[in-house]
Amino acid sequence: MKKSIKKLTLKDVAERLEVSTATISNAFNRPDQLSANLRENILNECEKMGYFGPNAAARSLRTGRTGIVGIVLSDDLSYSLTDPVANQFLKGMAEVFEANEYNMLLLSSDEVEQDAQSRMQSSMVDGFIVYGHKPQQCINAPWLMPNKNIITVDSFIPGTTSVNVENHSGAYIIAKHALQHNPETVAILGLSLLDTDRVCRIREDELFDRAASISIQRLYGYFEALKEHQITVPSECIWNIPENSHKLAYQAAREALTMADRPKLLLCMSDCIAIAAVQAALQLGLRVPEDLQVVGFDGIAESENFHPSITTIHQQTVEKGRVAAEVFLGLREAKDVVLETELVIRESCPAQ
Repeated sequence: MKKSIKKLTLKDVAERLEVSTATISNAFNRPDQLSANLRENILNECEKMGYFGPNAAARSLRTGRTGIVGIVLSDDLSYSLTDPVANQFLKGMAEVFEANEYNMLLLSSDEVEQDAQSRMQSSMVDGFIVYGHKPQQCINAPWLMPNKNIITVDSFIPGTTSVNVENHSGAYIIAKHALQHNPETVAILGLSLLDTDRVCRIREDELFDRAASISIQRLYGYFEALKEHQITVPSECIWNIPENSHKLAYQAAREALTMADRPKLLLCMSDCIAIAAVQAALQLGLRVPEDLQVVGFDGIAESENFHPSITTIHQQTVEKGRVAAEVFLGLREAKDVVLETELVIRESCPAQ
């Protein structure tokens, strides 16, 4: 009986040649990315092994799958590629998809909504991973198709499998730590709490639905810790920052820190916001942590390298990307995943 021969995958070839899968792919599809000698050597070795390159068209005909996943981002692409949290999430997904010969098509929600049908037809994606979507972006979203594989990340959409982190408990834990300093006044610098593009203070009747928004989950985590310390933060001391940007966070922090009853603690929903808040405080002549304690959320590298370093909740951002990709590919069971977070105590709010 004739012995069956295992078909070599891109990953198999990369391991044998001791190069990355991207290098093998570039040798076949993007020769301008490699030197002529390196490309020639790779193609020669591949020919000896009987590997003739990734062929998306052939795979599509054979399996009924295109090998393309649409990554729908809540913000525009230029922002998502530079935001440290989104960047690390994309890195984690890319590691898994590259190893499994899958391509990622990056889309912003605005692009999808503007020309949804033609974009979907042209992209021929096998499904979507929807990242960081705000509740208003999920209402009648064109990418919510019954015949498509949909994974949601940092959001909750009924009928889809979700990958999230411990937002409520993480916020509760860091607020409980910060409140050990017994601050007289507290302000919250929130992220995407309202359906607006303005930096403003909140009205409770305008808040997003708690079940659909990770930011509202963090807010209620803060509220739980504050209630245990018998502290009430009025709505005029809670800011909405529409985008995780330094400029908008700095504006909100300046407004908070120039109030007549200046807060002694700032609970910030991201490390980017926390860093901007510390910079605003230093510009105003305040000492951190002596005059003001500041905490963040995310655990980005800059929060550790910044001085004073930021006390934060570290989330597994790269792992979150890996898990989302594995669930999409069927390498993990299709059930909701919640990744653990960790309190990291640094200079901006030290242990009491």
